[in-house]
Amino acid sequence: MEQNILEKFSLEGKKAIVVGGAGDLGKAMVEAISQAGAQTVIIDLDDRLFDICKELKNSGLNVSPIKADVGKVSEIKESYEKALDILGGKLDILINSAGIQRRYPSEDFPDDEWSKVIAINLDATFYYCKYAGNTMLKNGGGKIINIASLMSFLGGITIPAYAASKGGVGQLTKALSNDWAAKGICVNAIAPGYMDTQLNIALINDKKRTEEVFNRVPMKRWGTGEDLMGLTVFLSSSASDYVTGCVIPVDGGYLAR
Repeated sequence: MEQNILEKFSLEGKKAIVVGGAGDLGKAMVEAISQAGAQTVIIDLDDRLFDICKELKNSGLNVSPIKADVGKVSEIKESYEKALDILGGKLDILINSAGIQRRYPSEDFPDDEWSKVIAINLDATFYYCKYAGNTMLKNGGGKIINIASLMSFLGGITIPAYAASKGGVGQLTKALSNDWAAKGICVNAIAPGYMDTQLNIALINDKKRTEEVFNRVPMKRWGTGEDLMGLTVFLSSSASDYVTGCVIPVDGGYLAR
């Protein structure tokens, strides 16, 4: 008998790593896959990580914390190996949600800030994908979800590093999908729109910019982490086994305008 459709969305027994899981969007994705049954390791630099894991464990979810600076290549590899050890050497799901934002006029954009944004938003995404890909290829497949952005499609204003990094995440997602799809690994990206997160706090507090955003967002509201939860479970589960190489907007209709 074929698997029941609801069973296809179950992540029971699956092993997952969420990079940047202490962020506003990352936490929601951790909750989503953990509630669906996955054992999850969260990698983040923010000490909030430990409170989040304690909170989720008290809710009966199987989560573990690893503190690491994903802007440093050495800590990426070390944190991945620690996470894999916690998961017993098996990995079914990788979610790359770590990201930072810096705003300066392009002609004045500081060199060190450019490097930080690219290192965390793009380089770390590639390295974690690379390590996870090797594990998943040995284990027979898996699901990788990268967090892209509306800026994977648009240029933005005063955010050249962020736009470049998120454009890169979109293209990286497609490239890895092409390399690994026939080997059992689905690689997709979620592109959040204007979200109510700490990353956008300056934008949210600017009434003029908020009005401009809402004039283009048909739903007339900021997105939240909860808006990513359903898609995250779908892309992590067997329900999406023929979905790969996609960059899927969750933007309240912004791009359709």
